Amino acid sequence: MVPKIHKRGKRTIGLLYYLYGPGKAEEHVDPHLVASWDHSAPDPGRDAEATYKELQQLLDQPLALLTDAQRAKPHVWHLSVRNGPTDRILSDEEWGDIARRMVAAAGIDDPDQGAGCRWVAVRHADDHIHILATLAREDGYRPDLDRDAVRVQAEARLLEQELGLRRLKPGDGTAAQRPTSAERHKAERQGRERTAREELRETVRRAVAGAVSEDEFFGRLAAAGLLVKTRVAPSGDLLGYKVALPDDRNKDGEPVYYPGARLAPDLSLPRIRERWSADTAAQDGGSVQPLRPVPAAPAAARRDTATVAWQAVLVVEHGEDGLAAAHIAAAGEVLDALAKTSAAHTRRELHEAAWAFERASRSHIRAVRGHDRALRQAARDLVRGGPALGRGEDGASTAMAIDMLFFLVTAAAHWHARKGHAQQADAAQQAAEHLRSAYRAAAGHPLAVLHQRGRRLSRPLLLRQTAVLREAVPHLAEHVLTEEGWYALAATLAEAEAAGHDPGALLADAAGRRELGTAESVSDVLVWRLRRTAGLPADATGIAGAARLGTTPFKGTAPDRERRDRRRR
Repeated sequence: MVPKIHKRGKRTIGLLYYLYGPGKAEEHVDPHLVASWDHSAPDPGRDAEATYKELQQLLDQPLALLTDAQRAKPHVWHLSVRNGPTDRILSDEEWGDIARRMVAAAGIDDPDQGAGCRWVAVRHADDHIHILATLAREDGYRPDLDRDAVRVQAEARLLEQELGLRRLKPGDGTAAQRPTSAERHKAERQGRERTAREELRETVRRAVAGAVSEDEFFGRLAAAGLLVKTRVAPSGDLLGYKVALPDDRNKDGEPVYYPGARLAPDLSLPRIRERWSADTAAQDGGSVQPLRPVPAAPAAARRDTATVAWQAVLVVEHGEDGLAAAHIAAAGEVLDALAKTSAAHTRRELHEAAWAFERASRSHIRAVRGHDRALRQAARDLVRGGPALGRGEDGASTAMAIDMLFFLVTAAAHWHARKGHAQQADAAQQAAEHLRSAYRAAAGHPLAVLHQRGRRLSRPLLLRQTAVLREAVPHLAEHVLTEEGWYALAATLAEAEAAGHDPGALLADAAGRRELGTAESVSDVLVWRLRRTAGLPADATGIAGAARLGTTPFKGTAPDRERRDRRRR
């Protein structure tokens, strides 16, 4: 249940015409009262004798008790209460009770407080009502509406529980502004999956990801096809910007522009500049390396992303709140960049992960920028490296990056949960599920190659890697040996050993530095951690074969191979 307090108005009659009218797209059906301050209030929707003017005069009558100086300006209070698409359809009686509880919670008309304001609740659709109130109490005083938005949200959470509706997470005021009803209906008419506001927010977020200057940021906006207007002070200083979709027009045929701050709190120009200024300050202080001027190749950018994501998990889990908040925000930039540049078979799930995580990237804990620069550099390299192929080293390193980002996003969910940020924690969990799906699509082929390579290891070599596993991670060994991914891990251990590494030390370090409880396959996670740490190719297709890894080519029928594998196990 989503209650929304709209901008206050000056004309009661104007809002009544809208509530009882057909709507902007003929979407209003059977408008009628479900509750009001007085059970005898006229209802122009159901009573042919009642008029809008009559109802307006009754609603505005208490204004006559106030002087011009005492009246609220504007004086029309407007609240809409909307249920989700999966909620059951409520009766008029239930909506009427909701309306009475909402006006009481807001301070409009609480029976326990004596005189209240006059109000009506109009229903013109199955899933929502509108409440209109005149901000003048019957005793001649103005109502106390301090924190009315917070109070109606709290009442909505109680109503969800009592009525068996989908229970939303309490917010903290840092969410992006929701699309209005008019914007949603316009998107439906235009055949858009998302409203113009939502499309613009996603495009601007991607333009910010890894950008280091105003020129680069505005260049990316123009390259994405957006219309951009800037606001310049008389001194010539740039004060702000606004953007529009070329095909989103108003009734006069003019583009509909949205300032960055109306898309999301962290997309205003001053907030975006904080990222750049912090980068510059950190570089001047010598705490970070300067930006790489030459873009990395897609695979290299993904390996670097995996490395910095691995390091960022530790900051989110154990760092100060401001540093953790900065790394979580920067993780959103990395997800946007990865979604923008990945192959088609992973792109949709990565887009959904980035879209969900956007809500997790902000809270009231202010991010201390600058120390998150490695993640922002990773986002920049992903964008500048260009689109990645879905196969070979590009595809395998994408799986590696997604695997590491999954744990970073999961750490962000745990951090938000500890801080009581319910919406952000839920959003991060949703992003993690989308990353799981993207990982399955990206990792299928490279892990299958490693799996087959592991199954072809000679028996002495396989037994040696089994011993390494049991010695390095005795608490995980028996579980890992039952997983299908064990053969891929055994092949990776053999490769690491052939490359001159101590496989036991690598394995103990990979298993001990981060949690594994949220992994679907412990073996898979250890494969990517080992390959990243040991510098092994993410794609094992082109590495040396039997001679290097001690594999024994085996020719024979399928039953023969199965009997051989059973003997090995």
